[in-house]
Order: sequence, then structure tokens, then C-alpha cells
Amino acid sequence: MIGAGLAVLLWPVASMAMDAQHPTIIYEGTATTLDSASPFANSADLWVTLADLTRATGFELKPQGVCRREACYPLPKKTRSEFLAKQGSVEWFNLSAFARLLHQASARDAQFDYWYFGPQPVAQNDFLSTLDAPDFTLPDATGKMHSLSDYRGKKVLLITWASW
Repeated sequence: MIGAGLAVLLWPVASMAMDAQHPTIIYEGTATTLDSASPFANSADLWVTLADLTRATGFELKPQGVCRREACYPLPKKTRSEFLAKQGSVEWFNLSAFARLLHQASARDAQFDYWYFGPQPVAQNDFLSTLDAPDFTLPDATGKMHSLSDYRGKKVLLITWASW
């Protein structure tokens, strides 16, 4: 279902790239077609060259881990081979495994070979640093709309429920 929704969302872009031999990554809203196709064709994961990793995501491999700006994520030593592989003279990085390590959602449209990576949990939960809940508006039992910001400075108890 996610793949079908992604295909519909990307139809104008994907229709132009149907003949492309290289996957396209959508990372932080920017689409990047990779320069190299993965030699791991049977893998369910997305393997990218280190150059494509940096070009598509801004991350680069350093001795301390996978880094972008001031954020560095060390790769677990026991499972380092899950993230890195060498084919000939080219070193490949498993971007899908890295996304799982960061608890970052991802989806693939296999038909068009598009990969979408959602926001990193750090960005998803950025409001936690201030402990300010994001504003929202919902109706009460009578249909009157209320915004959380209407109660700023007052004590509020939020009760949520989900069917899943």
C-alpha cells in the first residue's frame, strides 16, 4: 500500500525516469538519482556508493561513524558488515540498514526503483527539547473547535487513543 501511494505521489517524476537504470532516493524532500547501480541486485536493501551517500543525504563515512554536520552515528562493530561492503575498488553503504539503525521510516517503489526516507526521529521529535507540544485543533463532543494554543499557560491533560 505504501509503495502504491508513493507511486501515485511521484507519478510525474517517476514517469520521466521509467527507463533509468539507477535508483532514485528521496531524502529530506530532495530527489537524487544515484550515479551507480548496486551490485547487490538480490538485496531488499538499498546499497549506495560512499559518493552517492554524501550526494543524496549529506552523510559521509568517517572513522568515528556516519556523520553529517555535527551529528555522528557510530556503526556497531559487531554488525559493521551489515552496513559496509567492498566490491572491487568500490565501497558500498547499506542506507536501508542505516535508516533502521536510526529508526527512520523508509519505503520503496520497486516498479520505478524509488526509495523514500522519512524524517529522522530526531527531527520528528524536535519539540521534545523544549517540551512544547505542537499546536493542533480538534472538535469537542459538541463540534466546537479547540486549539491546544488556546490553553497555553494552563494545565492540560491530553488523552489519546488509536486503534492500531
